[in-house]
Amino acid sequence: MSNPVWGIDLGGTKIEGVVLKDAGSLEVIERLRVPTESEKGYPHIVSQIGKCVDLLKQKTGLTPRTIGFGTPGVLDPILKSMKNSNTTVLNGQPLKRDLEAMLGFEIQMANDANCFAFAEAKLGAVKEHFDDPEVVFGVIMGTGVGGGIVVNGKLLTGRQGIGGEWGHTFLDESGGPCYCGNVGCVEKIISGTGLEKYYNDRSETRRRLKEIVERHEQGIDPVATETVDRLIHFFGKGLANVINIIDPTVVVLGGGVGNIDLLYTRGVEKVREFVFNNRLDTVFLRPKLGDSAGVFGAALL
Repeated sequence: MSNPVWGIDLGGTKIEGVVLKDAGSLEVIERLRVPTESEKGYPHIVSQIGKCVDLLKQKTGLTPRTIGFGTPGVLDPILKSMKNSNTTVLNGQPLKRDLEAMLGFEIQMANDANCFAFAEAKLGAVKEHFDDPEVVFGVIMGTGVGGGIVVNGKLLTGRQGIGGEWGHTFLDESGGPCYCGNVGCVEKIISGTGLEKYYNDRSETRRRLKEIVERHEQGIDPVATETVDRLIHFFGKGLANVINIIDPTVVVLGGGVGNIDLLYTRGVEKVREFVFNNRLDTVFLRPKLGDSAGVFGAALL
């Protein structure tokens, strides 16, 4: 074993740990999960993370020198406390400090969207197509919308730790109020949750996004078609804004909404319509690593 790397992905329902053979490898030495049990409070989450690390030690016979952590939300680089986490008991807590005190060594932390982008850039879809891309934008479109930026092989987190958070940029008033306190956020319009709400409000029928897309493709549901057309339109507008600002070489589309095939055809055409250029050279890729991206990206930190 050359130089194993350790990663922990802290999720709302599970804590996943992995030990990879090295930072350039997809070879897994050990991978396991323990429940987060966030309803039991912040100290319990910290103890569950400790349990995950202890189990990895037992199963591998190895001891880490450092561990990378992917988290919901982000560690505020100034206040050194967590913020913007949908696992709300983490917000305001000095998670990095507490984990380092428990583990006895320095750790690295990044939010889960950054870990996704980092893993796909270093080990996944991007690596298969480009040797050394200047800018990679990793997109999470699922229950919420997030993103991560990798520039010259390094994460761009920014002064406030919010680099890549396009999900809470303004897109359209029709999205309505967002939990973040603003109105019309990207997340309210093109997340899976936002799309299902749009359909349900207009049809008075509750359907999952997969079924909505299927009904559109079958041509049997005008409201489903309206919902998909709305997704395509605002996907184009939202990502054109990102491309106009950071001009990535490649965009990787992750999350459940990112599985919709139309995004790679009609969606990309709509981005081309809105981008500030006479063409669109940005390459759009499907992710390669699946649900491994978060914990692999954490290990690579």
